[in-house]
Amino acid sequence: MGGSSMTLTLTALLLLGLLPKPSIWADPGPMVTKGSPVTIWCEGLQANAYSLYKENIIHAWKNSVPPNPSNKTSFLIESMGSQHAGLYQCAYSTTKSILSERSEPLFLVVTGVYAAPSLSAQPSPVVASGGHVSLSCSSQNTSGTFHLLKEGGADPPQHMASTTQAGKGSQAVFPVGPMGTSHAGTYRCYVSPTSYSHVWSQPSDPLHIQVTGVHREPSLSAQPGSLVLPEESLALQCHSESSFNRFALTKDERITPLQRLDGQHSPIFPLGHVNQTHGGQYRCYSGHSLSYTWSAPSAPLDILITGMYTKPSLSAQLGPSVTSGENVTLQCHSEVWFDTFHLHREGSRDPPQHLRLQDTSAPSQATFTISAVTSGHKGTYRCYSSNSTSPYLLSHPSDPLELVVSDYTVENLIRMAVAGLILLVLGVLLFQARHSPGRTHNAARM
Repeated sequence: MGGSSMTLTLTALLLLGLLPKPSIWADPGPMVTKGSPVTIWCEGLQANAYSLYKENIIHAWKNSVPPNPSNKTSFLIESMGSQHAGLYQCAYSTTKSILSERSEPLFLVVTGVYAAPSLSAQPSPVVASGGHVSLSCSSQNTSGTFHLLKEGGADPPQHMASTTQAGKGSQAVFPVGPMGTSHAGTYRCYVSPTSYSHVWSQPSDPLHIQVTGVHREPSLSAQPGSLVLPEESLALQCHSESSFNRFALTKDERITPLQRLDGQHSPIFPLGHVNQTHGGQYRCYSGHSLSYTWSAPSAPLDILITGMYTKPSLSAQLGPSVTSGENVTLQCHSEVWFDTFHLHREGSRDPPQHLRLQDTSAPSQATFTISAVTSGHKGTYRCYSSNSTSPYLLSHPSDPLELVVSDYTVENLIRMAVAGLILLVLGVLLFQARHSPGRTHNAARM
């Protein structure tokens, strides 16, 4: 039934003097590098002849007469040049010399004619899922129209007229977002003069747009710890689910990942012997191979470089021995003025507590209060000082302060248990004394 219907439709069109519109396409594609070959294909019914038309040319630009009727034919351009760029259409004719309608237009673009523009992302090419990014294409040499293309994408290029800035050339800004996984990938841009819209420049350098927050976040830890002396060896480890095999480490939210380690699970990023430049806030991401999508970032990890300034002093206002449940106040004091102080318990995985002074005329000291202390708070404490202008560079540590926590509840229970035991022993002895054989015999004689 389907074949019969098609035959009847074609017969009716032929009787009316009409032929179906042919289709047209370019192989390997409609964007062709200058000097490269390209083949234009035209497909219709079984036809005796095909004609290829180019914009602004009245008669056919090329004709093709197959040796036998064929449903398609090809037109070869051996070396693509600027003169070949533009709009093409094709048509075909049958044995009855009926000419079909022209095909839909094919826009053939030649690239590589002008110098490449530059492409950048603002504020960053690493974008959170649901966020937005602006891709700026700029050129110092050519103005007209800018074209943005995502490699491997199904969408056609975006086009935007340029704006000119004095002394800065021309540019166009393409907004992208809200970001999803489909937006991640490699972008390039081109520029073309207004009068030659199909004659494009060389492509810009590739710009890789990476989307974060697609997967669950990993965690980040420091070895041996987040407080590091200069020249001490430091490594950061990113812990993630076993399905991920691609990891990135960033510092202070820099534009691009600082390092990448592929094919490892929970990899270690060795930073070597640290110096002042290593201080900062780090995060890590996890992802899958051959993908520009990443997890949400790990919780931030502050790496603090100590030993930069003279050490402060640390003291406990009411002494370093406290009872469980009480509050304790530790005071960190510096002879040199600093506006930020840090308190850390040795061996703790928690980051140091820090306090920033708001009154610059006040003494250079900070008071840390630990409320309702428990045995978990006991240990060795040290404090550090720093300036907010260099928040990751700290002083030498203060001398250690040993915090002793006494748990009187436990001590009282022990005392009561000992007292009970003594009473029990005395009771047993008294019982034995009353019921001993000697005492019974003496009582009988009386």
